[in-house]
Amino acid sequence: MRYRELGRTGWQVSSISFGAWAIGGTWGTVDDTQSMAALHRALDLGVNFFDTADVYGNGRSERLLARLRKERREQFYVATKAGRRLNPHVASGYNRENLTSFVDRSLKNLETDSLDLLQLHCPPTEVYYMPEVFGILDELVKAGKVHYYGVSVEKVEEALKAIEYPDVQSVQIIFNMFRQRPADLFFSEARRRQVGLLARLPLSSGMLTGKFNRQSTFAADDHRAFNRQGEDFDKGETFSGLDYEFGLQAVEALRALVPEGQTLAQMALRWILMFREVTCAIPGAKHPKQVEENVGAVELPSYSEATMARILEVYDRQVRPHVHHCW
Repeated sequence: MRYRELGRTGWQVSSISFGAWAIGGTWGTVDDTQSMAALHRALDLGVNFFDTADVYGNGRSERLLARLRKERREQFYVATKAGRRLNPHVASGYNRENLTSFVDRSLKNLETDSLDLLQLHCPPTEVYYMPEVFGILDELVKAGKVHYYGVSVEKVEEALKAIEYPDVQSVQIIFNMFRQRPADLFFSEARRRQVGLLARLPLSSGMLTGKFNRQSTFAADDHRAFNRQGEDFDKGETFSGLDYEFGLQAVEALRALVPEGQTLAQMALRWILMFREVTCAIPGAKHPKQVEENVGAVELPSYSEATMARILEVYDRQVRPHVHHCW
C-alpha cells in the first residue's frame, strides 16, 4: 500500500481506500458476512481509510465499521457524512439542531466518542454560501464530537466555494476517467490551500470495470436501475451522469488502452493516482476479491504521457460533450 497525507490533518491515508456505500444499500443485494470479509481484507492489505454516511443502509455501513473496530486492533480512520437524512433536503435544514442530531446518531452507530472526519453530504449549493453552517461545524469540533470536517460535493463550483472556509480539511468529489473537470482548476486550488481530495465513484458506478453490456440488468433496489435520470438523487451519482449506452461505447475505446496484466478497473484507479493532488480513491467493494483487485492498482507503474493523452482523447471525443459542463 502507498499512503498520502490528508489535508492538514497529519493523517497518512491509503491511496486506495474503501467506499462503504455499496455495503450499506442501493447497490443490490448485500450480505453482512461477506461485507465484513471485504472490510477485513481491506485492512489486511493496508487500507486504513473508510468512507461511509449515515444514510447508507440507514446506518448499516456505519454499524459494520463499528464491528470492524471491535474485531481488529489496527488503527484506521472512518469518514462519515451528514445531511441527506433531511426530508425535504433543503438548505435551511442545515442548522445546529439537525446537524448535532445527525452527528449524535453517527457517534452511536460507530460506537465512538468523536468522529474522525465529518463531511456535509452533498448539500444544496446554497449551503456553501452560508458561513453559519461552517460555524456549527467549528462548534462540533470544539465540543469534541468531531476531529475534522470536510464536504462531499456534486459540482466544481461547490468545491471551490467550500475550500474558502479555513477549516475545511477535505473535499470529496466525483473524479474518474468519465468526470475529468475537477482537474481543470479545482485541483490546483486545493493543492494551494492544502485540502485533501477524496475521489469518489472512481469506477463510475462500476461502468469502468468493463463488466457491463447492453444486456446487463440491475436489481430494483440498485440505484443503477432507478436513478439514471436523477429520479431519486443527483443524476451525476449514477454512471457519472453519462448515458448508459454512451458509457458502454467509451468503455470499449478505453479497453484497447489497458496494459497487459491489468484490468480496466485497475487502470481506472491507477489513472486517478496519477494526479498528485488526489489523496485517495475510494472504490466500493462488496466482497474480498473486489478489494484485492482495487488495491492491486497501487503498485502498478505510472502511465506514460502518451497513454494519459490517449485516455484524454477518449474523454474529449466520447464523454466531455455530455457531462463536462454539468458538474
